[in-house]
Amino acid sequence: MRAVLRWPDARLRRAATPVAEIDDGVRALWDEMIAVMEAMPGVGLAAPQLGEMRALAVVDAGRDRGQAVRMANPEVLHASVELRAHEEASPCLPGVSAMVTRPRAVTVRFLNAGGEMEERDFVGLWATSVQHQIDHLQGRMYFDRLGRVKRDMLLRRARKVG
Repeated sequence: MRAVLRWPDARLRRAATPVAEIDDGVRALWDEMIAVMEAMPGVGLAAPQLGEMRALAVVDAGRDRGQAVRMANPEVLHASVELRAHEEASPCLPGVSAMVTRPRAVTVRFLNAGGEMEERDFVGLWATSVQHQIDHLQGRMYFDRLGRVKRDMLLRRARKVG
């Protein structure tokens, strides 16, 4: 199992490449991503976090584990006006977290494990995690959503912890 990249690895700032089709390589990478996510434990993981610059993500925010959604090329089609604040963290920047406000619900279109285009609604922690993973696929980190002062404090604290 691969290790998660650590901030400030430059790959975490690059946008992932879209996936053309779901093949055995993609399925194997999704399986590895789920294993890494479970080992953290976490509620989502994006391929760039493992150094794979492909637009792949997995999310499992259910109370009962084992319900991971495998996504290729996910994009938000609709986001709710209602917002939700949640404590977010990343294994790329261990030991720190911050309250991030995002839409409470999103409709996301993605290529699913069957290779078909799917649209799905995500709410609550599922929505937060999906948006967090899409940020990773676009070369963004959760702390990019913080104001400058909070972001700088978080990064200083992370350097002390790391």
